[in-house]
Amino acid sequence: MIYVVRHGQTDWNKEGRLQGRRGLPLNETGIRQAEEVRDRLREIRFDAVFSSPQERAVQTAEIAGGKRAIVDPRLDVFDLGEADGLRREEVRLAGAVPDPGLYAGVEEIRSFIGRVFAFMRELESQVDVREANVLLSGHRCTTGAIGAYYEGIPEDGNILRYSSGNGKFKVYPVR
Repeated sequence: MIYVVRHGQTDWNKEGRLQGRRGLPLNETGIRQAEEVRDRLREIRFDAVFSSPQERAVQTAEIAGGKRAIVDPRLDVFDLGEADGLRREEVRLAGAVPDPGLYAGVEEIRSFIGRVFAFMRELESQVDVREANVLLSGHRCTTGAIGAYYEGIPEDGNILRYSSGNGKFKVYPVR
């Protein structure tokens, strides 16, 4: 089974800021949320734990999964470019992402989805993963993209509908 967890809370989550690659580590609440995931999954022995390279995701992965995380850049957070760190109400969106016409460096959504899907295809192609329990730790966008990998990309393209809240997880079968 694939267990997909969104990192616990950070101060920027609490402040309502967009949090990309300039994000913060977990705050006390975030650590507690990761510990609650660990406690809920206590009966699961993870064969592998993978994480985004962001510190908050690695912290969550290692607390919840009980072992050192394998960092994979394909699980990295969507690059928000110049909108990273701004308050949500300050940001002009183009759909679900900051408007790339206004903020330099915003990642192209298809590219983001493509890299997450490539990770998932590679993971599922490994024969031994079919019998394994794997924990993946990421972000709102990452958990949404993994959900879209299993559920399909919604007609409106908003993959965030599949995402998890801070310190929450979803479970998917290996295909």
